[in-house]
Amino acid sequence: MLVRFSAICFRCHSERLAQQVRQCRQMSSFRDIKRFYKNVSVTQNDSIFEINLDNRKLKTPMGNIFTVPNEPLAIAVATEWDSQAKLIQRHTMYLSNLCNAVLDNPAQKNKETIIKTILHYLKTDTVCFREEEPPEFYALQQKEWDPVLEWVNRRYEVNIESTTSLMGPEITQKTQDKFKQHLLSYNSWAIVGYESAVQCLKSLILTAALIDRCISVDQAVDLSRLEFTYQTQRWGRVEWSHDLDEADLKARVAAATLFVHLATESDKVVQKLDKASQ
Repeated sequence: MLVRFSAICFRCHSERLAQQVRQCRQMSSFRDIKRFYKNVSVTQNDSIFEINLDNRKLKTPMGNIFTVPNEPLAIAVATEWDSQAKLIQRHTMYLSNLCNAVLDNPAQKNKETIIKTILHYLKTDTVCFREEEPPEFYALQQKEWDPVLEWVNRRYEVNIESTTSLMGPEITQKTQDKFKQHLLSYNSWAIVGYESAVQCLKSLILTAALIDRCISVDQAVDLSRLEFTYQTQRWGRVEWSHDLDEADLKARVAAATLFVHLATESDKVVQKLDKASQ
């Protein structure tokens, strides 16, 4: 009876999520606007790069000139704008949105504040919390999560352990200092992408492994959704809704990861993106 009740609850929750996804998709479509430009180009102005839509400079939602610190990132953003079809779907332009977060900074967060937020995830990290019941899921957690946890401990010379306690793992000050020192090595652009990946995965440990190329985007997302995948295998899934959620999460994590790497890129390849007149 308990198993059946759990299945019913899970399905009800999935249906509510599906309805919320539909509402979000509908709301997003209202914000889409028609494409008003033909050509997208990248230009350099001193040490910064700008995106041009025809002869107009791209601006942020708050009206600031859209500028990025290097050309590889500018080319990636220009590609997003160049790939838009008849409608400009801003909610799918993940790199542009991350740049806007840096340039507009609506929450007025500095680098120290962002790092503090990231470090908070250590105490609630997905990889550290284990459920002992059912036994097969506990074994699955050990099999899938332990290798990443062991890698992080070796890489950063820390000792983070998993726990079944609701109080969470014990994170020493030494461990926090180690991670803080590492995060401080990222510039003010890259740290925004790092925070985005951590928030998507609900895990600093998975993000660290991902940014260091220890695991792929697909692996990071799959590991962050381990419990969800286990439950859907038992009770079933709302196919289109869950597939959309997974695809969207992978796109966001991939964009955040790419953003971190591009934001630290120093390559200065001269390139201009032009699109043939339609």
